[in-house]
Amino acid sequence: MLAKPSTGLEWRLQHLARPSGWSSETGLTLVGALEDKLLLPIYEQHPDLEPPLADLEEPTVTSELTWNDVQLLPPVTEQRFDEIIFSVMERTWRKTAMMVWLVVNRCRELGLSIDDETVAARLKALSDSDRIDGIGDLRMWRHSEVRLKDETAD
Repeated sequence: MLAKPSTGLEWRLQHLARPSGWSSETGLTLVGALEDKLLLPIYEQHPDLEPPLADLEEPTVTSELTWNDVQLLPPVTEQRFDEIIFSVMERTWRKTAMMVWLVVNRCRELGLSIDDETVAARLKALSDSDRIDGIGDLRMWRHSEVRLKDETAD
């Protein structure tokens, strides 16, 4: 079992895609070496550069709502809702929390009342059905990312 990561970089190495042949332990060894040889001397000389521990929050589930539990109110249809989501989504990775915020704001601009948990449930459903790319547990909005599928892949 891996030790609890102490930095955001360590968390990424444990939970996100790694180069072929890399294990979490390889990444943690690399992070440890970077911290010891590069970052610690910098932090000793410039303590204001050290990231605060509060930024290293424990990943937690933001919402348990599933798409099966959602009932869209007219005039919003599932197809229209997907169009709105795809209109603000890009091919670059974005935090799920950012996408939720962008979609909720776009819905407000269109005069639609869609809450953040509904958006997140739809993003998870789109990822689960392989219509968008998702990485991490999408229920943890600040610790997962989504993007449009790369059409050049496959």
